[in-house]
Amino acid sequence: MTTPAAAVSTVVVTLVNIFIYVQALGGSATTLAVVYGGAATVCGIVANQPIQRIQCWRDDQSTATPISPDVSFDFIAGGLDGFAAVRSGGFSLLYWNTSFVPKRLYLNNSNLLTTVTMGDAPICAITNSTRNAVCWRGDSSFTSQQPNGSSQFIAISSGSKFSCGVLESSNRVVCWGNSDIASTIQSEFGNDTMMNIYAGGRHACGMNTTGFLICRGDNNNGQLDVPSNLSYEYFGLALGMNHTCGIRSVNHTVVCWGGNGAFSSNVTEEVSFESIAAGLDFTCGLTTSNFSVVCWGPGWTSNMYAQGAALPLPMILPGPCVQSNCTCGIYPQSQNLCFGNGNICRPCDFSILAPPTSPPSLPPPPLSPSSPSRRLRRGLLAFAIVGSVGTFAGICSIIYFLWTGGCFGKKKVHNSVQPTITATSNVGQLSSGSPVSRSSTLRRQGSRLMRRQRSGTSSKHADRAEEFLFTDLAAATNNFSLENKIGAGSFGIVYKGKLPDGREVAIKRGETGTRMKKFQEKESAFDSELSFLSRLHHKHLVRLVGYCEEKDERLLVYEYMKNGALFDHLHDKNNVEKSSSIVNSWKMRIKIALDAARGIEYLHNYAVPPIIHRDIKSSNILIDANWIARVSDFGLSLMGPESNRDYSSRPVKAAGTVGYIDPEYYGLNVLTAKSDVYGLGVVLLELLTGKRAIFKTEENGGAPMSVVDFGVPAIMAGELTKILDNRVGPPEPSEEVEAVELVAYTAMHCVHLEGKDRPTISDIVSNLERALAAFDDSHGSISSGPISFVSD
Repeated sequence: MTTPAAAVSTVVVTLVNIFIYVQALGGSATTLAVVYGGAATVCGIVANQPIQRIQCWRDDQSTATPISPDVSFDFIAGGLDGFAAVRSGGFSLLYWNTSFVPKRLYLNNSNLLTTVTMGDAPICAITNSTRNAVCWRGDSSFTSQQPNGSSQFIAISSGSKFSCGVLESSNRVVCWGNSDIASTIQSEFGNDTMMNIYAGGRHACGMNTTGFLICRGDNNNGQLDVPSNLSYEYFGLALGMNHTCGIRSVNHTVVCWGGNGAFSSNVTEEVSFESIAAGLDFTCGLTTSNFSVVCWGPGWTSNMYAQGAALPLPMILPGPCVQSNCTCGIYPQSQNLCFGNGNICRPCDFSILAPPTSPPSLPPPPLSPSSPSRRLRRGLLAFAIVGSVGTFAGICSIIYFLWTGGCFGKKKVHNSVQPTITATSNVGQLSSGSPVSRSSTLRRQGSRLMRRQRSGTSSKHADRAEEFLFTDLAAATNNFSLENKIGAGSFGIVYKGKLPDGREVAIKRGETGTRMKKFQEKESAFDSELSFLSRLHHKHLVRLVGYCEEKDERLLVYEYMKNGALFDHLHDKNNVEKSSSIVNSWKMRIKIALDAARGIEYLHNYAVPPIIHRDIKSSNILIDANWIARVSDFGLSLMGPESNRDYSSRPVKAAGTVGYIDPEYYGLNVLTAKSDVYGLGVVLLELLTGKRAIFKTEENGGAPMSVVDFGVPAIMAGELTKILDNRVGPPEPSEEVEAVELVAYTAMHCVHLEGKDRPTISDIVSNLERALAAFDDSHGSISSGPISFVSD
């Protein structure tokens, strides 16, 4: 491929988070990028891995190349002769050339980057705190023409020697750069109010605030001639040098225009895509079916992979894994795709936000005589399809209503028709305002009682677990409102709820999308938690109240833990600078550690058969109203061996959370009871240091570091005081010093690389009991007794 005088942006919005009606974050939140200028290169952020690393395939390679395999990234963008990526958290921006040699362009721990875009020269990003655009590369004339520091953007994108952005204050388009096309495009957008922007070689397109696609700039090859332009018809674009491609909202298929008609739609006609990215004269897309990457277009001349053939890349994320709340919900399979490191936000359905209006005025492009009629026919066909679907859905809804209770009194509701509760104070009424009849309430209570009587011990749902109706749980959580969200578990979101009898509970609602393969192989997270918790009853395990299983809906109901997760007390930003929290005492922290250890000891030594939790971490240690800690979330748990040996292994595919996973288990797929011991050791180090399992260091330029690597060397060197959490302060008197040292010594042994060198859970409980006792015993030293570390 020859390098053109003007190039293309590969920026594409894959997921748009809408804030207030028409304000959106768009322009470059992408996980797929194309590099052009030499051998075609396609890069993506890998899914379903503990580290969201980048892998790239180049036309002269038969396999993909890992890029910085130990570093996680949020966003990626490609352009001429290289690509750029924002590290997870947004504190750093890196750039790679075609030889995959990295260069750091940005590093700032306080002013984070939220997106990145790249053209043939400029690389630009938006900062989190100020919403300003900052740019790199290009000559001095380009950087001097950047918007002033007061300009705040909701979207940016880059083309050939220019960039454009949408202003947060007015939704107007502003362009800059050392190309004459920048001023032309800005002028042609004029007073249009936009929700996003995508830039190509010498043109730009975006969705306006009424949902119509507007394209401005160079139209020499028909790249502005949108073939069909219904309101909210497109949700993602990719702009090449002389062509434009868009993803249709209705079925996620792709249509391309421009390029003098050289773009064939045969490859993409019946394929759904999550995102697309454009090269000079070709486009690549991430398929919905299996998250593979395919490419097409006149410029795709690969000697190894024909148009439409899947490239040898691993499964690519359909969107960035973010830690913030998702306004329009969470993408199906999100926790699995992100491996527990955040969530992918579901694309917002813009079409429900505003009614269709008239299409915007466009600059008069040269059209053939047949073009208007063809465009009209396609528009009428689209309206006919939408109308047919709506009519069919309406008929199905009426039939469903009659069948499920409108006439026949059946009360179960599944997720295909989620009830809308008007208010928590009126849980007996649906949104229609019609009260639930007394007879139906009696039928519901009688049905629930009969189900409890029928369940028995032969069922996988033990008789102590109450079965709930979905409508009751929806009412208890105010229709699963964001205000009631309190966390996330192994297979879904957790909400606080209040049952009709006044009980406060935590309700975990499973994702309704198709489960990932790892949950399909042997057990689902729902069935795992239900089967284990139905027969486990211990003071230091979260108690299961009941469950709901209706159609695709899977919900578990637990007793409510008033004081939340240990993770929040240690790491929540509201507590980082505080010293007044009740957990900011060494006695309380050791007590919490002992409570958790006793819960794990019950699983390992007293449950029949034994149970290996597989996901011990501070966010799975919950604290009740009396400040008693309990182990929660058994979605990944497995039954251990029946043997009495403390260290028995079995080959199992690794699962868990980054920073807590036993390295022996992760590397060899050998699961043991000592794998839980490793996770508990990490929690002990968190309690001692106040650091997260993986945190960013100031000393090493913001590089991520594990609390194990941070804490163990200091403990071994006898420098424990240097790493202790300063919110608690140094332990006093000498008995407390020895207690904290014993906990540190125990933690150090728990995180040995080899499981056989770690203590048993009973050893850990013994040591923590002695450490806690030191706070109530001022007459002697705990060093007078032996320290329990029995290894195999």
